[in-house]
Amino acid sequence: MRHGTPLAAEPDPEAPADLAAALRTGPFHLALRTAIAARRLPLHRIRHHLVRHGVNVGVTSLSYWQQGARRPQRAESLRAVRALEEILQLPEESLIRLLVQPSERGDQARPAARSYRSLVEASDVLRSLLTDLGSPVDGGLHTIGHHERVRIGAERELLGRESQHIVRAHRDGVDRYVAIHHGDPGCAPDRVRVLALENCRTGRVRWHQGTGVLVAELLFDARLRAGETHLFGYGFEDGTAGAATEYMRGFTYAGGQYALQIRYDEAALPVRCHRFTQHSAAAPRGGRQELTLSGNHRSVHVVEPQVRAGILGIAWDWE
Repeated sequence: MRHGTPLAAEPDPEAPADLAAALRTGPFHLALRTAIAARRLPLHRIRHHLVRHGVNVGVTSLSYWQQGARRPQRAESLRAVRALEEILQLPEESLIRLLVQPSERGDQARPAARSYRSLVEASDVLRSLLTDLGSPVDGGLHTIGHHERVRIGAERELLGRESQHIVRAHRDGVDRYVAIHHGDPGCAPDRVRVLALENCRTGRVRWHQGTGVLVAELLFDARLRAGETHLFGYGFEDGTAGAATEYMRGFTYAGGQYALQIRYDEAALPVRCHRFTQHSAAAPRGGRQELTLSGNHRSVHVVEPQVRAGILGIAWDWE
């Protein structure tokens, strides 16, 4: 089993605790009202900012939204919600996702965001490694887009993976991203190579032999200001473990586009492949969809335009 890094739209750690809680659990009107109060913006000023974003929403509608009397539904209203996320300095999708969450349909017990602990094994080890690097859970970045390519070798092993990653800073001064690699059983993390492929360079690397978990700093050449984007490429060369049967990635928060491609060696082709999802590591798998292996390129892929909190992966059978 192989887990990738979380693709997250993390909340600003300096935001008030009540705002962070409202963005996690909703409902939408409470999160919007709390965000407006935290930024101390009167509704007429918010409407002015919306007009500058090319969206026309009246003060009355904004008032109804934050009271829960009405909720955004039309395309123009949803455009306004996305603009509000920027105006109120919130992570992308933090308000939009609350409009479609089960908590808005009466399931108040279900959390809006899944903890990383529920998504990956060896979470205590991972937390220790991140602490050793002085890396907070929220690294100040959230993902806009991520295209990941995984290579499976002739011995059915995970040879390596490469990522093309686009992030946006939600606070000033961010100058690095911490990538996480969790190898298959038998992985030797001390032999895994970290590749800084584009617009980044390798910083400190830490690993844990028993679990096959490795974390690596990818350093940017400049500090990002809040709202700035950065595109970079990186990878891991592994090939140290046994036969792989799946690749999965955990998403702590909703938001961002994700594409996953698995390519197999011509000497070792699976007999079938399928996509799957899970709400958490302990939950049953769902969202199964058979995938057809392309003949010439020996690959399968999935694309999620807007990821949801939980797990997304591809599994395959060798026999």
